[in-house]
Amino acid sequence: TTTTVAEILNVDVVWQDAGNVTVNPGDTGRVLTFQVTNTGNGADDYTLAGLSALAGDDFDPTLIGIYLDSNGNGSYHSGTDVQYVSGTNDPALPADTAVTVFFLNNIPGSLSEGDLGNSQITVTSKTGSGAPGTTVSNAGENGTDAVVGTSGGIDADTGSYVVSALAVSVVKSVGIADPFGGSEPVPGAVLTYTLTVGVVGAGRAQGLVITDPIPADTTYIAGTLNLNTGPLTDAADADAGDVGATTPGVVTVDLGDLTNASGIQTITF
Repeated sequence: TTTTVAEILNVDVVWQDAGNVTVNPGDTGRVLTFQVTNTGNGADDYTLAGLSALAGDDFDPTLIGIYLDSNGNGSYHSGTDVQYVSGTNDPALPADTAVTVFFLNNIPGSLSEGDLGNSQITVTSKTGSGAPGTTVSNAGENGTDAVVGTSGGIDADTGSYVVSALAVSVVKSVGIADPFGGSEPVPGAVLTYTLTVGVVGAGRAQGLVITDPIPADTTYIAGTLNLNTGPLTDAADADAGDVGATTPGVVTVDLGDLTNASGIQTITF
């Protein structure tokens, strides 16, 4: 007696963001991240569908595109990750493999602090879906039957945005000391740049990084980068800043997570 194992059609979709994605009114291209996993026992192709007009939330985001994680790093990168087009680049997944999918939404302009907006992805097996146990004759790998599994060959999950009135301000100024004891920008003068960074409103600015190119026709004076009067090394190391290491010719300072209670952060170089 010979028994041939049939292909089971199962798929699982999970929202990947750690929590509600914080947005401001009028934001564009804000990303929700999902993972699609083929939990069946054979290779399968899937169609993706997005819906951002859902009941039960406070506002409807505007879905502008679904993108596939082309380089497999789990983070959306414009110009690298490819936009999904149904029927053209439907994800093809071997058994027990996954692909990361990004939803890009625009956020309406007139919203209130704490408003929630949801966006849903639905993933469907192209081989078959329906009631668990449904058989699709000769549709499995190597001509076997395919049987719809417990997921019904379809799954969905929802990601959420939360509106924050949080705003980040950056003010830049320059002080000039010329070689003659004055403040004229003549050759040989020293320009001291100051950037003050503040957060107002409720919420948290996550992973705030300030970048500032070294101006043309100037030369950075080594060892002059400071954060809140504390010196930072120019190299990329354990402290918060570097000059030219992260990006050539650019001052980079990682301020981390800031709230209104963090107070003004002052960068000088």
